[in-house]
Amino acid sequence: MRDAPRSPVDPGDDHVPTTPATPQRRVDAWGVLRFLVCAFGLLSLAYWGYLTWPYPFPALFFIVGAPLFAALVWYFFRSPHSPIETDVVGKTIVEVALVVAAGATWISLGHPAVGLVFVVVAAVSGIVTFRRETA
Repeated sequence: MRDAPRSPVDPGDDHVPTTPATPQRRVDAWGVLRFLVCAFGLLSLAYWGYLTWPYPFPALFFIVGAPLFAALVWYFFRSPHSPIETDVVGKTIVEVALVVAAGATWISLGHPAVGLVFVVVAAVSGIVTFRRETA
């Protein structure tokens, strides 16, 4: 009987255990836009720290600290791989707060058009991402 089940520890067994396939991430236009929005938001916070605070001590603190704080808040409460379980309302509040903070940096620097365009693009990107996550 060749087709009889065998123990996986039998000598001469050529059975190699397979690992489950990891799902492949799709790269699409919305994902690229989402990445660019996040990167621009972090760079906006760093640029704000650079222009607003006197160099070297307070400026370096805000150039590094503001984007780092925003990235950590996003990771802990909004990221798809977040270690803290957050409901939809909590994720929305965190994302809105981060987008408004990055948009407000441009308004405080005297470029309200850049801030407004950023907030609108980030809102559209956030809505599309939200719809995909809840579908």
